[in-house]
Amino acid sequence: MKRKYNFFEMKRPMNLFTRSIWVAYSLLLVSASCNQKENHLSTVDTSWAMLPFEKLNDANPILAASDGVFHCPVLLQEVKWEEKDVFNPAAVVRHDTLFLFYRAEDRIGKYAGTSRIGLAWSVDGIQFNRKETPVLFPDEDFMKIYEWEGGIEDPRIVEREEGLYVLTYSAYDGKTARLCLASSNDLIHWTKHGPVLTDEFIDTWSKSGAIVAKQKGDKILAEKINGKYWMYFGDTDLFMATSEDLIHWQPVLENGKIKSVLKPRPGYFDSRLVESGPYALLTENGILLLYNGMNLDTDGDPEIVKGAYCSGQALFDANDPAKLINRLEKNFLRPDQPYEIQGQVNQVCFIEGMVPYKNKWFLYYGTADSKIGVATYSLR
Repeated sequence: MKRKYNFFEMKRPMNLFTRSIWVAYSLLLVSASCNQKENHLSTVDTSWAMLPFEKLNDANPILAASDGVFHCPVLLQEVKWEEKDVFNPAAVVRHDTLFLFYRAEDRIGKYAGTSRIGLAWSVDGIQFNRKETPVLFPDEDFMKIYEWEGGIEDPRIVEREEGLYVLTYSAYDGKTARLCLASSNDLIHWTKHGPVLTDEFIDTWSKSGAIVAKQKGDKILAEKINGKYWMYFGDTDLFMATSEDLIHWQPVLENGKIKSVLKPRPGYFDSRLVESGPYALLTENGILLLYNGMNLDTDGDPEIVKGAYCSGQALFDANDPAKLINRLEKNFLRPDQPYEIQGQVNQVCFIEGMVPYKNKWFLYYGTADSKIGVATYSLR
């Protein structure tokens, strides 16, 4: 590395004129450097990104804990399954109605409550009715060893061309989170397909599966690239997997390890970890991935609260989904409302559900792991 020349380390003393010249020159360099930095930040191309999203603060939070009761097939008793917190929803449009699949926690499970997936629906994207009982939950089935008693967490959803809905979720047994899949034809009855990572990776911590998809009207349909479906996943770095049928997946490997395609950045809002948001959207500019980032306590973004979860956007190559080609410098959604700042986990805006609906994009997010908020982006 070249050593930088330091004015204060010069051995020969300077006269006043020479010193004045050096000071003026140094100030000129500093000014030029600052201008270059400002120009760099102000001229970075963000035309590929979805900006801005506006929080609907007058309506938020749109969903909170409730007193719904259902008979738990594992405990064999009635459980107030969403009485503690509801958060981290997926979203899909079907028959002109917007559906949310949200994570709900009871007060019984020893891991901050057992999580189950509830269903709510709306005809305006803001006011919701909800089903009294969950639609996806730990049961006496082959998945119990992975799902009990932490539960089923953090869904994301896409649709297949012929109408099959594919939902990714995290199963938590109290020790390891595993990325899993379920499918449905009607959004009510779900078939579990097991963990995404199998064989030697079965006990690998994995979660947050965002499948590459394309907008067709109000539908978000899984889209093949180079003959395969693709998925981003992870909550440290982001990794990738591919599939022929959306049900059976293989991780993308590099030197025998699952390949990292997006990493945290020291000094940024995503300095501690990056985690998938909704599905990844195939656009004319490339594959747009909205993601979640967590700020480090030290060496993070000094303008963001320590440990805060904020939202970012990254662009990957449409022909090579593992190739990162652009990334926003700043977060586009951050905790700044009371219900986002304080809750089960403080300082959290966690995006997971996004749909085009009534000429807007509706983006749904968990607030402080306690409630659900929404932000919108107007279609141009």
